[in-house]
Amino acid sequence: MTTAVPRAGVARALARLMGPDLPLAVTAYDGSCHEPPAPVATVHVRSPLALRRALAAPGQLGLARAYVAGDLDVEGDLYSLLELQDRLDGLSVRPSAWPDLLRLLRSEGVLGRPPAPPAEEARVRGRRFSRSRYGDAIAHHYDVSNEFYRLVLGPSMTYSCAVWADPSVGLEAAQQAKHELVSRKLGLRPGMRLLDVGCGWGGMVLHAAQHHGVRAVGVTLSAEQAALARRRVVDAGLTDRIEIREQDYRQVTDGPFDAISSIGMFEHVGAEQLPTYFGRLHGLLTPGGRLLNHGISQPAGRRPGGRDGFIDRYVFPDGQLQEIGRVTTAVQNAGFEVRHVEGLREHYALTLRAWVSNLEERYDQAVTQVGAGRARIWRLYLAGSAVGFEAGQIEVHQTLAVRSNGGRSGMPPRPDWDRSGEWAVDAGGGRPEEEQST
Repeated sequence: MTTAVPRAGVARALARLMGPDLPLAVTAYDGSCHEPPAPVATVHVRSPLALRRALAAPGQLGLARAYVAGDLDVEGDLYSLLELQDRLDGLSVRPSAWPDLLRLLRSEGVLGRPPAPPAEEARVRGRRFSRSRYGDAIAHHYDVSNEFYRLVLGPSMTYSCAVWADPSVGLEAAQQAKHELVSRKLGLRPGMRLLDVGCGWGGMVLHAAQHHGVRAVGVTLSAEQAALARRRVVDAGLTDRIEIREQDYRQVTDGPFDAISSIGMFEHVGAEQLPTYFGRLHGLLTPGGRLLNHGISQPAGRRPGGRDGFIDRYVFPDGQLQEIGRVTTAVQNAGFEVRHVEGLREHYALTLRAWVSNLEERYDQAVTQVGAGRARIWRLYLAGSAVGFEAGQIEVHQTLAVRSNGGRSGMPPRPDWDRSGEWAVDAGGGRPEEEQST
């Protein structure tokens, strides 16, 4: 789409660039405004710095910097605005209109030295996916504020895709169902030894120890996560069965484990580290042991996000998504046998919308915890991710594999874990009735 640019009025100029049929209202610091019929949202250009940032870093990064800094704001239905992203990405200015655009930018003081990026922008150094840089990237995202994460994630403190029997069950029940699904896929039984890679605040190891009687080790690189996870273990009275370590998965040497879960950390591994990652986990498992890898995936044929985009700079530095076919190949190349792959894309969209609702309801508290810039980052990141999962632009898969044991997999003839969506803790807080009776 190409268009001319009017000679005056920031809001009118931007509206003209967006096109006559785009249902977005625009207001600008110069007092100008544009309001089409039935707009889904209003974009507020608070300062000339918004235009300067957008001009200095064309595309997603410049707009992200303007939004995080508060130079650009959004009011209204954020989901509907984000659904227009593909149309906005296709905008361009007709060559003959560039002189008018440059006159407008010059008159508004936009041309000049760009301002420094907002303080919330990640600044990681060193070789990508090295242990030191990996730790810095994890700290940028997770070592923010445990209380902030509690506001967003809810009491379970579970930061990964829940499993919903239906939308009415609520976030907490859906997260419990996810942990139970993983437990059933791994075939957890009393006395088994479980390693949870990227254990977060301890949700999976707590569930597995409480409801399946395992002994568990959870590892994370986040100091904030490890500290809170240890407190939760103490509060649950499970210090004799759960150990939380601040440790890289590559530093775990005390195998073998009967089962390994990795839920929501795979996005940080990186393509070049896939052989190391799966090879290391294979070496830590006993023969016949199962691995459950739960990770966000890149759809086949879709271009991966750039390293200068909003997510990489402000949310997950060095995060990288893999196509599920590549994942299963890497798993099998490491010596595993892949036994089951399940897509949970729609479940993650529901989970993200629940997190957005939590954030919106407690927004002032979130700002108090982490500042206005980071709260704005999370609002955009969570809502944008929900839209991406709903549109099929992002996927999430659970991949279940077993370490070969002379051809004996120990797997059931057919999956026997599909009742987890209906799972509930019994009144006494123990294991499900089926587990207790075995």
